[in-house]
Amino acid sequence: MSQKTGVPPSHRFTKSLPVDFRFMGSPTSDPIGYADVNSGNNGVTCLSAPENVDSGGKVVERVENGVADSDQANDDSPYNGNAMLVEDRPSVGNEDVDYAAAPLPSVSKSNIDRRWSDITFYATKKKVQSWFQLPSGNWELGRIISTSGTESVISLADGKVLKVNSDSLIPANPDILDGVDDLMQLSYLNEPSVLFNLQHRYNQDMIYTKAGPVLIAINPFKDVSLYGNDYIEAYKNKSIESPHVYAIADTAIREMTRDEVNQSIIISGESGAGKTETAKIAMQYLAALGGGSGIEYEILKTNPILEAFGNAKTLRNDNSSRFGKLIEIHFSETGKISGAKIQTCKLIFTTESRVVQCAEKERSYHIFYQLCAGAPRALREKLNLKDVDEYKYLKQSNCYSITGVDDAEQFRIVKEALDVVHVSKEDQESVFAMLAAVLWLGNVSFTMIDNENHVEPVADESITNVAKLIGCDIVDLNLALSTRKMRVGNDNIVQKLTLSQAIGTRDALAKSIYACLFEWLVEQINKSLAVGKRRTGRSISILDIYGFESFDRNSFEQFCINYANERLQQHFNRHLFKLEQEEYIQDGIDWAKVDFDDNQDCLNLFEKKPLGLLSLLDEESTFPNGTDFTFANKLKQHLNSNPCFRGEREKAFTVSHFAGEVTYDTSGFLEKNRDLLHLDSIQLLSSCSCHLPQTFASNMLNQSEKPVVGPFHKAGGADSQKLSVATKFKGQLFRLMQRLESTTPHFIRCIKPNNFQSPGSYEQGLVLQQLRCCGVLEVVRISRSGFPTRMSHQKFARRYGFLLLGNVASQDPLSVSVAILHQFNILPEMYQVGYTKLFFRTGQIGVLEDTRNHTLHGILRVQSCFRGHQARCYFKELQRGIATLQSFVRGEKTRKEYAVLLKRHRAAVIIQKQIKGRNARKTFKNISDASIVIQSVICGWLVRRCSGDIGLVKSGASKANESDEVLVKSSFLAELQRRVLKAEAALREKEEENDILHQRLQQYESRWSEYELKMKSMEEVWQKQMRSLQSSLSIAKKSLVVDESERNSDASVNASDDRECSWDTGSNHKGPESNGLRPMSAGLSVISRLAEEFEQRSQVFGDDAKFLVEVKSGQVEASLNPDRELRRLKQMFETWKKDYAARLRETKVVLNKLGNEEGALDRVKKKWWGRRNSTRYS
Repeated sequence: MSQKTGVPPSHRFTKSLPVDFRFMGSPTSDPIGYADVNSGNNGVTCLSAPENVDSGGKVVERVENGVADSDQANDDSPYNGNAMLVEDRPSVGNEDVDYAAAPLPSVSKSNIDRRWSDITFYATKKKVQSWFQLPSGNWELGRIISTSGTESVISLADGKVLKVNSDSLIPANPDILDGVDDLMQLSYLNEPSVLFNLQHRYNQDMIYTKAGPVLIAINPFKDVSLYGNDYIEAYKNKSIESPHVYAIADTAIREMTRDEVNQSIIISGESGAGKTETAKIAMQYLAALGGGSGIEYEILKTNPILEAFGNAKTLRNDNSSRFGKLIEIHFSETGKISGAKIQTCKLIFTTESRVVQCAEKERSYHIFYQLCAGAPRALREKLNLKDVDEYKYLKQSNCYSITGVDDAEQFRIVKEALDVVHVSKEDQESVFAMLAAVLWLGNVSFTMIDNENHVEPVADESITNVAKLIGCDIVDLNLALSTRKMRVGNDNIVQKLTLSQAIGTRDALAKSIYACLFEWLVEQINKSLAVGKRRTGRSISILDIYGFESFDRNSFEQFCINYANERLQQHFNRHLFKLEQEEYIQDGIDWAKVDFDDNQDCLNLFEKKPLGLLSLLDEESTFPNGTDFTFANKLKQHLNSNPCFRGEREKAFTVSHFAGEVTYDTSGFLEKNRDLLHLDSIQLLSSCSCHLPQTFASNMLNQSEKPVVGPFHKAGGADSQKLSVATKFKGQLFRLMQRLESTTPHFIRCIKPNNFQSPGSYEQGLVLQQLRCCGVLEVVRISRSGFPTRMSHQKFARRYGFLLLGNVASQDPLSVSVAILHQFNILPEMYQVGYTKLFFRTGQIGVLEDTRNHTLHGILRVQSCFRGHQARCYFKELQRGIATLQSFVRGEKTRKEYAVLLKRHRAAVIIQKQIKGRNARKTFKNISDASIVIQSVICGWLVRRCSGDIGLVKSGASKANESDEVLVKSSFLAELQRRVLKAEAALREKEEENDILHQRLQQYESRWSEYELKMKSMEEVWQKQMRSLQSSLSIAKKSLVVDESERNSDASVNASDDRECSWDTGSNHKGPESNGLRPMSAGLSVISRLAEEFEQRSQVFGDDAKFLVEVKSGQVEASLNPDRELRRLKQMFETWKKDYAARLRETKVVLNKLGNEEGALDRVKKKWWGRRNSTRYS
């Protein structure tokens, strides 16, 4: 047993170590192990990190149950001292393994027996769990009971005990590693361990597993709860680190943004492995992250269209893609989706053969069944559609529906998707017309017209409907289907067709119409997704292509599909094996090369000129007398020496592909490789009145007249030769690969667990075959033993240089990089310094990323605090300024409002005066007018009375006769008298009121005169008091000025004498003299302040008294009592006067005291002067 040791500080940041790595310490040092960091796990803990570490994101440490390595080559366990913790699990015994850094053997199928020769000796040395392969081919986990020589006795899980050869046993991983999400974490990397780990996760609905940089996705054949907005947000925020398609898409979009390099997600696998669904899941994540402009909805809606027109039901898959597509999604500078482009890689013959011929229990393309089931009545009548079982092209397979799929509902979804991608209603009707024309072409039959088996179409509804739907003349259609124009020399010869030739021409026309329709739809989709979209050069491409196929009988279709997969495997090898190892060698790092199966020889077999499979096929297809048998013989004659080729009996040959050997039957190779559509059919389409057939004809003419140059040029051929199907396919494949070569790839390998589409069923043999085809084990081996993370010296120093001190960070990039590595104690075994780059093992860059993120976070926190402090200071300063500004503004506003209010008040007073005067004058005038009227009435009455009496005296004789008139006059006069009496009473009342008002006015005038006298007396008293105070102040000032002038004169006269006798007087005279100037200056300042205060107070009291006088006289309106305010002002004046007088007296006393001290000083000086003179004269 090795001694258990703790983890040294320099190892605590190490995320994970490759299995074949050993710490290379000093000979005397103890082995280094990992301490158990989780008390709940009965085993050693290893740390791992994601392979693709985003430099801008956070590296999340994930703890898995694993084992560490040991550098002892004895019988001790490779798990160090922690092996004692698993005593309760006897199935996991002590093991030992020697992970020597030696080149790994080839992993080709031919040498599987020695694949695990470096670890099989464990089965004979230790009583551990091992894998044993049963006769059925499945692997069974057993425990070794005993070992004797080359044989071992094992006990299986079902209790059986077997005696087997020790070399046939393969060590198994401990139970603690069951279900790890990355195959790189397995201690023993072998086929049964990988199969068991995948099956363990598959049974728990964990269908995604990482194999280094490759994601393995096993089709569950059921809905699993691993998708939706919640999972999208989780992977976006890095809160989930488990393998997922979302994680691959997230890594692609982050690397595209960080490195500004186009990315690609390559999805491959067998038919039925779930490639199409995986591509849709990746597109959903990209649409969710880059959405917002609306274009992402259009991109997602292309899936129903492409699936309807390009997918079909096969024996292995209900939704099998019969073409390869590359969806290129473009992003703007802000990370939003700005457009997309779809590039297809389809086999023309595959599209054609699926249209006209279907195997039993299979279906043609979905769109035919959807059209027949979901077309509305008006469209059915216009296209004269019938049921599915009435069309020969569809009924030959006896399969019309798919379980759980509603074709009518799918047709509605397709129409909605066509609307979304801006295909007009007219174009949609034209598309459906072309589909109906293809179906009706299959119903066209022929009849014999002579003894040479020449035929012509039967004139029935089929031929009529085809002519109507494509818009051509029925006579031209009959001629195109029954004759063929040939040019011999300068003459044109019309050749009648036999039945087989006519059927071939009919089927070729149907297949060409459908193939051109598919290309036209893809073109329209690309226009919709690219119109108005501004590309920035950043894109993510998603490739969904058919997988490797191997059947009991393999034809030309499997030949081309497998060739495409060979090219994709070469791309896979270049990025994961060849380019990586070449980069190691070019940068001069110490690297033990890992062997892998390079399929370059197989690609040369296909593409070599002039003796390659494709070249010989095109050459034989040009010969009129060439047959499939002659083609097979030519292959055997020229290619038997190639190690990847083997000729078989009759017309078969075998090719050794990267996934295994496949035997092809050349029957139909030449016919399918030739383009059977003749010029007559193209001219027929160009003469149609509908725009779609005309477009199809134009495209086919352009393709047939395109020069054959570049890699497809045949030796000795013309510049305008017609391209064969294989050559066209090769050109599409080369363009596709060129696009992929310019991107950073991310690989997803889809695995089909069984051939019955049954959930929960896991066939080991089928899965193992697919894993071998993918090269998964080799990927894991090279990833574990290599340096997956690399960075140039400049980029490394630029990214992490700020973590060093300033004097070190200013050096050259290489020195800075080495200093960073030393500062963080990264072990020399964990990295390599190349000529231009630094290479790190898995997880090492995570230490630096964590430190960088923490440092940047701290810097941001400091900056945020400082900026917050600055912002708060600025805000407070701004707030104070605003408050000051507001106070000024509000003060100015208030003053203006007060001025306006004062003006309005004064105006109101004036208006009131005018109105009151007017009312008084009007009242006076009314009274005057009424008095005049009354007076006139009275005067008139008096006159009439007097005149009446005279009249009565003069006419006494006629009194009796005029009695009635006198009565009337007397009554009238009585009424007038009553009115006069009332008027007189009213007049007396008014006069009394006037007297009262006059008395009040006299009282007010007397009071006003008294107030004026009082104010004048007060002003005289104030003026006397002011004059007395002023005189006192002036006298004090004059006395101070006289004293100061005397001191100055005495000082100037006695300055020299003072200097001479300074020794005599000493400090007793020097101090008072120097201190005398300061009190006098202080006294002057006190007097000046008193004078200023006197002037200010006099001004204030004068202004207040003047204002009260104006208020009292009515010149100014104010809501105050002038009498009370006058008394209060007088009290304030008396109080101030007393205080001022007291201070003035105190000032006088101080000044007198100062004057006395100066007099005493003068007397001292005089005495000293007398003594000095007496001594001088004596």
